[in-house]
Amino acid sequence: MPAPARLRTARPADLPGLLALEARFPGDRLSARQFRHHLGNPRARLRVAVAGGAVLGYHLVLLRRGSGLARLYSIAVDEAARGQGLGRRLLADAEAQARAAGCRGLRLEVRQDNAAANALYTAAGYRPLAALPGYYDDGAPGWRYGRDWAPA
Repeated sequence: MPAPARLRTARPADLPGLLALEARFPGDRLSARQFRHHLGNPRARLRVAVAGGAVLGYHLVLLRRGSGLARLYSIAVDEAARGQGLGRRLLADAEAQARAAGCRGLRLEVRQDNAAANALYTAAGYRPLAALPGYYDDGAPGWRYGRDWAPA
């Protein structure tokens, strides 16, 4: 049985793995330039799940100055690593990053037709806040979800 993925802060050396993971998803992908920007952005929390030297997943949380809400900008899990709870671990880690930054909640957008992601967020206590018609590059609608927690 393979070793479980380890979560850690992303490093520049992770860029090839992040780009390879992004390439497996249609549309709305982060570019190398965007990843490099977020790697050096003090208001971004880019974390990776790695096992055996491979990037199996990541999340990107953005913190806005003067806001008590963080945004889960992106989360992805390699298809080969799905069904092992890695999405839940990444989401929990994103929440922990937001809490550690003093945020009182997390917001995110997700495609309405992404049943697995919608189930993950609902199971984690996220609630739909708004429908987003034509939100994605291909015209697909999305949902805006949110979850707030009690201040620490």
